[in-house]
Amino acid sequence: MAHYEKGKWWVSPSNFEPEVMEKFKFPKKIKILDTTLRDGEQQPNIILSKEEKIEIAKMLDEVGVHRIEAGTPAVSQEDAQAIEAIAKLGLKAKTYAFVRNMKDDMKVAKELGVHGVVAEIPGSEHLLKLGKKWTAEQAIAAAVESTSYAHELGLEVIFFPADSSRASLDFLIDCVQKISTGGGHMDSLALVDTFGAMSPEGAAYRVRKLKEAFPQTPVEAHFHDDFGLGVATTIAALAAGAEVAHVTVSGIGERAGSASLEAVVASLEALYGVDTGLDLSKLKALSELTAKVSRFPVPSTLPISGGEIFGWETGMPSSLWENVKAHDPLVMLPYHWDIVGQREPVLSLGKKSGKDNLRVWLERCGLDVPEEKKGDLLQMVKLKSIELHRVLNEAEFKELVSKLN
Repeated sequence: MAHYEKGKWWVSPSNFEPEVMEKFKFPKKIKILDTTLRDGEQQPNIILSKEEKIEIAKMLDEVGVHRIEAGTPAVSQEDAQAIEAIAKLGLKAKTYAFVRNMKDDMKVAKELGVHGVVAEIPGSEHLLKLGKKWTAEQAIAAAVESTSYAHELGLEVIFFPADSSRASLDFLIDCVQKISTGGGHMDSLALVDTFGAMSPEGAAYRVRKLKEAFPQTPVEAHFHDDFGLGVATTIAALAAGAEVAHVTVSGIGERAGSASLEAVVASLEALYGVDTGLDLSKLKALSELTAKVSRFPVPSTLPISGGEIFGWETGMPSSLWENVKAHDPLVMLPYHWDIVGQREPVLSLGKKSGKDNLRVWLERCGLDVPEEKKGDLLQMVKLKSIELHRVLNEAEFKELVSKLN
């Protein structure tokens, strides 16, 4: 593990100080569960067809994701058909269905051929009482009956108490304990931050307490991004011992979305020295595919997979880049574009640009301008950019050069 790896990344040496790393309790093997096809699709206005879900699932498998949550059978017949089709693809990734804690849902999941189920039930006092209008006893009884039945059917059970991040810890532990000792079954327990309401420190604390209470039960981290901390809380949970991270491509999902697959795995690799086993070079292509079929464009500055994160408009960093790129591009980058499937950085031309931006653009366009006129041309570029409220394209730049001559 090192903060600098030639051709890969250059991050802070403080990340790998013994005083920092000795606090981590990362499991030997971290698994990635992608829920783009379920939680990602729950983002309003995202509707994925059976064929589109299959296409994404295949690429998730190419990237190396360990688990694919393929959808919710109860949503529609087409969703059920998509889940069944994905389960039959013969992927390396295991396929899961998202279900309610009901025996009928477990039976359907088994018939669809999935490896396991993500079994949801309200997991906080207030969500049970005010949302579901159930008592804790009702929830426990339903979970015992359904999870034991799922186990009898040969399904792996990920118990998924929604909003468990906001439940009192005593209530959560008591309910899980009663389900386990009352005849229920869970192969793993998901800590579910349904409303993105945990700090990284709070997430780590809750994971530690759950692992103390249930030392034989793996903990999974399913965190949303309402405060922009979904990736941070997910990594904090893993560093505290959680074995599985739930993510979505480009962080799509309900409200502010979920923890981003790309950011979680790239951060684990570069910032924490954790080998995820995923092929990071395919992350950009996966993000582009998901954007295409979901009809939800990737924000241009989205970490890892955004289309404009490798490049500069401003003069100073543009000049620095031109000076170092041949020697070692990582002098000006936290990670190399190749490792995440991005393109080489490019220089834009606009209001904030300097002489090196201008030189690069003149060379790119095959244009020659006398040295004494380059200052005037740069001012023309700045004024045009201000007028347009954006950077220039090649046609606009060439037109300015023609006016100069």
